[in-house]
Amino acid sequence: MKLSGDKKQEIIIYICDKISNHSRGVTKSTAEAFGISQNTANTYLTKLQDDGIIRKLKRDSFELVKQTHDFVLYREKGQLDDDMYAYENFIFQFIKSLPEHIISIWEYAVSEMCNNVMDHSEAESLLVSVEQDYLNTRIFLVDDGVGIFEKIKNHFSYNSIDDAKYELFKGKLTTDEINHTGEGIFFTSKLMDRFAIYSSGTIFSTNKFDKSEYTNIDLDMKGTCVLMELSNRTNKVIRDIFEIYSDVDDGFTKTKVPLRQFFDKSPVSRSQAKRVCSRLECFKEVELDFDGLEWMGQGFAHQLFVVFSQNHPDIKLSPINMCDEIIRMYKHVISGK
Repeated sequence: MKLSGDKKQEIIIYICDKISNHSRGVTKSTAEAFGISQNTANTYLTKLQDDGIIRKLKRDSFELVKQTHDFVLYREKGQLDDDMYAYENFIFQFIKSLPEHIISIWEYAVSEMCNNVMDHSEAESLLVSVEQDYLNTRIFLVDDGVGIFEKIKNHFSYNSIDDAKYELFKGKLTTDEINHTGEGIFFTSKLMDRFAIYSSGTIFSTNKFDKSEYTNIDLDMKGTCVLMELSNRTNKVIRDIFEIYSDVDDGFTKTKVPLRQFFDKSPVSRSQAKRVCSRLECFKEVELDFDGLEWMGQGFAHQLFVVFSQNHPDIKLSPINMCDEIIRMYKHVISGK
């Protein structure tokens, strides 16, 4: 049976995905998934090894081959004076073969994160690390500055590092309101498949992040480490992501607050709700994502959906992913019964 080019590529991606997820029995599962013989499936595995895409570890065990490239930029050499310097001189060469829409995402993301290092970090050096395998590209930016959460905490006089971290989820947060909009981290995090910031012993991440995969990162390090990861075949387009959260006339008007990231357990108090409500007046619409929460207290719900809504009638609060228990409390406070 002769396979089309698209089908062959689909098989290759399937095999690499299985290997990336540490699956065993790849030959058998590939044969079953695509209706081919195990000999044919094994031919694909052999070709991937010959091409340097995968590496055999032991019998029926493989890994994706990863290429890593590290560079250090220094402020004293003027290498932190231009937010495109790292991208143009070090990163572009490794992504230039990717589709144009993916290159555009990386150009935006790297320039935004480097701009933060330039203007906010007070760092003297920046480590740029590019990791690639057949499926994904990962970029680490590690500076030796004051630390992003510490900088935000001190600038806004927040009570804790966590309070500073939580505000990043909402967007429109900057310590230099005259020269910056505070949109870079928010939109970069939405464009990436995985995004995390490590600083001051804590982590900001827009998705469930497995720290064990990156044991080489010292959470108590001085400065800030930004991790960005994107599929080499993503369908994401910058314009589409911006349109989700922006209005043609008024710009960045909508945000999404992942409440599970704010609380270790179900929120109960008015003070917790006030923390969530901080700076929501900057937006016209706010999605409150209850995914992962099992319950909310009456005080929390009333402060959020009654008190805040009455004080800000022009702001639309849109709760999503509410379980039955949370829906019951939501309806209870809204009805006033």
